[in-house]
Amino acid sequence: MRRLKIILVSLVVLLAAGLGFFFFVLPARVERAMNGVMNPPPYTASDRAKALHESLTIADLHADPLLWGRDLLARGTRGQVDIPRLSEGNVALQVFAVVSKSPRGQNIERTDGDTDNITLLAIGQRWPLSAIFSLKQRALYQAARLNDMAARSDGHFVVVRSKRDLRRFLERRKVEPGLVAGVLAIEGAHVLEGDPANVDVLFDAGFRMMSPSHFFDSEMGGSAHGVEKGGLTDKGREMVRRMEEKGMILDLAHASAAVIDDALAVSKRPVVISHTGVKGTCDNNRNLSDDQLRSLAAKGGLVGIGYWETAICGKDATAVARAIRHTAGVAGIDHVALGSDFDGAVTTPFDTTGLVQVTDALLASGLGDADTGKAMGGNAIRFLLENLPD
Repeated sequence: MRRLKIILVSLVVLLAAGLGFFFFVLPARVERAMNGVMNPPPYTASDRAKALHESLTIADLHADPLLWGRDLLARGTRGQVDIPRLSEGNVALQVFAVVSKSPRGQNIERTDGDTDNITLLAIGQRWPLSAIFSLKQRALYQAARLNDMAARSDGHFVVVRSKRDLRRFLERRKVEPGLVAGVLAIEGAHVLEGDPANVDVLFDAGFRMMSPSHFFDSEMGGSAHGVEKGGLTDKGREMVRRMEEKGMILDLAHASAAVIDDALAVSKRPVVISHTGVKGTCDNNRNLSDDQLRSLAAKGGLVGIGYWETAICGKDATAVARAIRHTAGVAGIDHVALGSDFDGAVTTPFDTTGLVQVTDALLASGLGDADTGKAMGGNAIRFLLENLPD
């Protein structure tokens, strides 16, 4: 009996240790491994770039930190973005995207949606039971977390839902430098769970941007990395119609070529591609062709250039600037923006405090102060002021 008790106690201790590791240690280790920074801060730049950078209104169209369970009001020791680091990097506005499903082995060539890595991560981070079993509830949970952070920030961080909200924030920031605004977005319309009517639910929760697909084909449309890579489905067209009625912005990041063509044909409002690269500087299946850039610009759209290697075929700010310059040369300077994909399971050359290096690289490439300001955030702010709901 004594030996049996020792065995049972040992098993209980091992189980408790294992559960403690799974719930309180492993999620942070996973994030640290997946969201790397090649060059840690502090970051250097020319005096000219520093001065210009401090004068700009900087905006980033895509980052995924809500997936990782951190309190973004606290300065992180892992990952690439949070509110204090946004403020230090002089970023006025960050689009916070929600990831709800991520298949095992996802890649830019062919990915099916039969598996999901997020379920274990959600369990490990102790998400509500409803968010374990429902993709829509995962999105709503992450939105609630961001809104809670705004409520606890003493006004330092606000979630923007309308043109009026954004105008009010920009006026405040003129006299209170360092304030940060967020916009909620959804990466992949599989969160609709097959029902376009759920656009209304997500809009009411504060989401203002959504893409039809992520790494795999959805019931709304094909992914550039999916199996079928088809166009917008009937449900997808209904989704676009409902989004436009609400004033939600259609994001074509990760969309198949057929979805991009269909969306540009049926949409009545400008669209974005929030985070991408361009084939003109980095030719692969993830990135946009010159023809796609021109079509998007003709629709009044906006392209966010990412910082990870698959997007830019490089490992520094110079590669980011090269992709921005190419996009501006093809689509026009008014149609390019930043779309970092920070904390999106990618390794980047710098965290968000290092954006001055992009400013520096753009200036070094010969771009003038005014056009640099457009690419670093001016275009994104203008686009949101024109296209967010009233």
